[in-house]
Amino acid sequence: MRSRVAPPDTCFADLSSSLLQATSRTFALTIPLLPEPVASQVAVAYLLYRLADTLEDAELWGRDERAAALASFARWVAVGDDDAWIRAAHASPPTSHAGYMDLVAHAADVRAELAAMPPAAGAAIRDGVVDTTRRMGGFVAGQDARGALVLDTAEELRAYCYAVAGIVGQVLTRLFVAAAPALAKFTPELERHAAAFGEGLQLVNILKDAASDAREGRVYIPAAMSRDEAAALAARDLDEADLYVATLERGGAPDGFVAFCALPVALARATLAALARGEAKVSREEALQIVAAVTSRSRRATR
Repeated sequence: MRSRVAPPDTCFADLSSSLLQATSRTFALTIPLLPEPVASQVAVAYLLYRLADTLEDAELWGRDERAAALASFARWVAVGDDDAWIRAAHASPPTSHAGYMDLVAHAADVRAELAAMPPAAGAAIRDGVVDTTRRMGGFVAGQDARGALVLDTAEELRAYCYAVAGIVGQVLTRLFVAAAPALAKFTPELERHAAAFGEGLQLVNILKDAASDAREGRVYIPAAMSRDEAAALAARDLDEADLYVATLERGGAPDGFVAFCALPVALARATLAALARGEAKVSREEALQIVAAVTSRSRRATR
């Protein structure tokens, strides 16, 4: 399914902005905080990860369709020579979400942007997306035929969070260091906290969405683990996420790098607090206050 838009080098920024708005309000808000070219690189990374998530979650497909599409998608990202997953999605849509299906329709444009990137950035994204997709395939293989998944142990929960989010933290680190060489000497410290950074955000999402996930047959928190224990694990990971942000600051990272990472951590902490109070999510007013505080701090730092 080829896109009807102009080539990526003339208007991919507009296309990616539109796709981000349709698929993730959070990333549509945070990616513009980054300086170029990292903003465009992270947008491509997110859109590729969103495609993988769409195939993993595919509520209109069963286990076997999901597994086959993920294997094809991993090869497509790695070398670009397997579009069986696109043809499958065209023949039988994996989801009823219009934004996700629009992204599938524009997948070739996203892949073209990946191919055109500088080698270091392209390799970071490609390696991370392929690793995540293949690990997702392993979890899909553990589903029942209808696509239901139940994680049985804390180790499986950690492995799942690493697969779908911890690797993302590692990809961001590679992109940040490639774009800001002054961070190179801080690479070991950033790498030490990168996976927990992503895993903490994922754990908070799992806690927030536990009821709706269960209705769709996905139970990520093991029966032997209480919600309080899962929340404590998320809080510990967010402590490491704070260390990741602090390391960026000490390393003299561009302010946009810091704001991009600090904002989701602040929102995740607020979400944990809301869940502890018995609330389903952070109020719109509180979320706007957090966004304003982080973005104004970034603007002040750039003056």
